[in-house]
Amino acid sequence: MTITPLALTMGDPAGIGPEITQAAWAMRRHARPFVVLGDPALYPGCQIVERAADAVAVFAHALPVLPIHLAAPVTPGTPHAANGHAVMLAIERATRLTEAGETAAVVTNPISKATLYGAGFQYPGHTEFLAALTDTALPVMMLASPMLRVVPITIHVSLLEAIRTLSTEIIVQTCRITAAALRRDFAIATPRLALAGLNPHAGEQGAMGDEEARIIAPAMTILAAEGITVLGPFPADTMFTPRARKGYDVAMGMYHDQVLIPIKTLDMDGGVNVTLGLPIIRTSPDHGTAFDIAGKGVADPSSLLAALDLAAELAARKE
Repeated sequence: MTITPLALTMGDPAGIGPEITQAAWAMRRHARPFVVLGDPALYPGCQIVERAADAVAVFAHALPVLPIHLAAPVTPGTPHAANGHAVMLAIERATRLTEAGETAAVVTNPISKATLYGAGFQYPGHTEFLAALTDTALPVMMLASPMLRVVPITIHVSLLEAIRTLSTEIIVQTCRITAAALRRDFAIATPRLALAGLNPHAGEQGAMGDEEARIIAPAMTILAAEGITVLGPFPADTMFTPRARKGYDVAMGMYHDQVLIPIKTLDMDGGVNVTLGLPIIRTSPDHGTAFDIAGKGVADPSSLLAALDLAAELAARKE
């Protein structure tokens, strides 16, 4: 069977992306190959390739790179807006290669949204940009590790906006996509979705808010009628204990930090960001650019390795 490589984007070149990429290659020379979309100057000793397929033959002895040249010199820890276009182009090309079947999945190194905004970036993050590139109406962000899987119903918006936009419809749509992905991509025949309440104590029967009864419960009724196993809504402060986590396959949070804080606390190095609902596979490390340690040789590649491993696993299952 012909091996199709993964596509790895460079991320912000002033962050830790270049060094964890080289570390990941050094540790994965006999794993599924990947090809980097980035500036060859970032990767000493790399080998430039003309096609993604060429990465398979190159990978055992050199890091293969499909060139995307930067506009400005790179100083580790100091991002430059002039390089924003190349960073975005790397994501777009990786997406197109994967759509065309030339690469098996997209793995994205961390970007700095604040830096990209100076280059005309118009999205809250990777998830929304990938959705726009692939014409996906509702992308779903899952963070997954061996200890826990979580999905925030609302993603990169303020807490006030998250509360304003939370609705029965978006809960239903997000849970449908999540359940389908767990069955198809993670081989969980009957996934169990645990929904967190929005309010303290899941509203305390209306004493601390009525969103649980007014918004969340109707969504659960619709989903249950479709054969999707939904549990809750649970108080968010007790649903992440070791005993509670054994009772479900994914925790559905009503807003970003409600579920990302637990998984990043439990397994920061092993956590992987997976975008569900796209026509392609996409994973990413569960951390940011880490400008404060970039170029110092102390960055941990564990989360990138986990993202590459999960992308390879999902690609193999799809194949």
